[in-house]
Amino acid sequence: MKIEAIDVDSTIENTKKLMDEDPQISPALKASIELLLLLISLLLNRVGLNSSNSSKPPSSDPNRLKQTRTPSGKKPGGQKGHKGTTLKKVSDPDVIEKIKLDTASLPEGSYRHVGYESRQIIDINISRVVTEYRAQICEDANGKRFTAAFPKGVNRQVQYGVNVKAHSVYMSQYQLIPYNRIEETFLDQAGFPVSSGSIYNFNKEAYDALKIFDEIVKKRLIGSYLCHSDETGININGKRRWLHCASNALWTYFFPHEKRGIVAMNEMGIIPRFEGVLCHDHWKPYFHFDCLHSLCNAHHLRELERAWEQDNQKWARDVRALLLEINKAVDDAGGKLTDEAVLRYRQKYQSLLEKGETECPPPDEKQRNGKRGRLKRSKARNLLERLINFETETLRFMKDDKVPFTNNLGENDIRMTKVQQKISGCFRSMTGAAIFCRVRSYLSTCKKHGVRASEALRLLFEGKLPTFLDEQI
Repeated sequence: MKIEAIDVDSTIENTKKLMDEDPQISPALKASIELLLLLISLLLNRVGLNSSNSSKPPSSDPNRLKQTRTPSGKKPGGQKGHKGTTLKKVSDPDVIEKIKLDTASLPEGSYRHVGYESRQIIDINISRVVTEYRAQICEDANGKRFTAAFPKGVNRQVQYGVNVKAHSVYMSQYQLIPYNRIEETFLDQAGFPVSSGSIYNFNKEAYDALKIFDEIVKKRLIGSYLCHSDETGININGKRRWLHCASNALWTYFFPHEKRGIVAMNEMGIIPRFEGVLCHDHWKPYFHFDCLHSLCNAHHLRELERAWEQDNQKWARDVRALLLEINKAVDDAGGKLTDEAVLRYRQKYQSLLEKGETECPPPDEKQRNGKRGRLKRSKARNLLERLINFETETLRFMKDDKVPFTNNLGENDIRMTKVQQKISGCFRSMTGAAIFCRVRSYLSTCKKHGVRASEALRLLFEGKLPTFLDEQI
């Protein structure tokens, strides 16, 4: 590893060599210096970590620079074949303003009306709309009164409507806006107050109404061929908890839990019953379940990059290049390689890992010194053993066109949770986290089926579900 052109590894090795050659250094001083060298190595290894060789996000990279873009020679703007979003005229404008021609300004002569030229301005008008229901009261000859029935759901003297509820949940759970800012939005834009308590009640109402969705999405994911899985830490009232995600191209399910491992996955109720291909990042508890597995190669690429940059493992550089080559070949082949190509790439893969065995051998058993169990390995050695032992899971994407190269879909689905934590800091309770998970599961699934979030929430508060969910009931 090099820091500002200084070869740190060579410097440390030279220091150790000098200590070994100097007989005047006491054992205590030698042990102290070795401890300091170890700490220096560990700290410098951390300094060298970034988004390209670890799981750290790009935002944490020091002095992050934008990648230079190679000029393509194309003209600015949308390219040929690109589906644009240019404003288009509507056939039924809400307001029509007729502009009369001042005939006095025209040259003398006879004129007749032949049509008009139209131009449209598309604008919005955020305002309060109050609907008052007046139920007729009739009285018979004996003084007994009869009152007309109010529409279903109109139960109070004054209450919020469907659109207020839907828009409140949309801002809270989809746009991740904090409660106090939602209060300000309603007061500033629409001219009426909506308290934090009401916003919470709207979210809770959406959560309760989505109980049947919860059952549907679990059933669909369990019966699917491919499922992505991931988990991330969340803050609930100052304590570290976990948000689990199971998803595929059409369905998303989030689940909060105190634990990260098998207990949480069992309570989630999807992975234990899943029999297809589970794509994940090699979190060991996933292998407890009896299904096929596919490992995320984006993680492998970052770890291989770290092994090459910091540990100077040439095999890691070569395996990384090979994985990228295979991925390109799979894309060029339409998602699946021929049996001959699969065999050829497997042989290359195995050959490189055999070189890794020589370059990065396991720890010497002579160093055991009475210790039981598995001797500690370096990060590079652990990675090498994982790639050897899980060759099938690492390369499954080569011969199955439904299995992707990475677990990016699962990671993308869970990413907005981190945005929520950055904005709001934490959930106040496990109930609040459960509400967020179920509503976000619904909105993410609707988006994957082409249903806008605002429309999905409006239907929910009207007591309906999008068509694709009705078909599942």
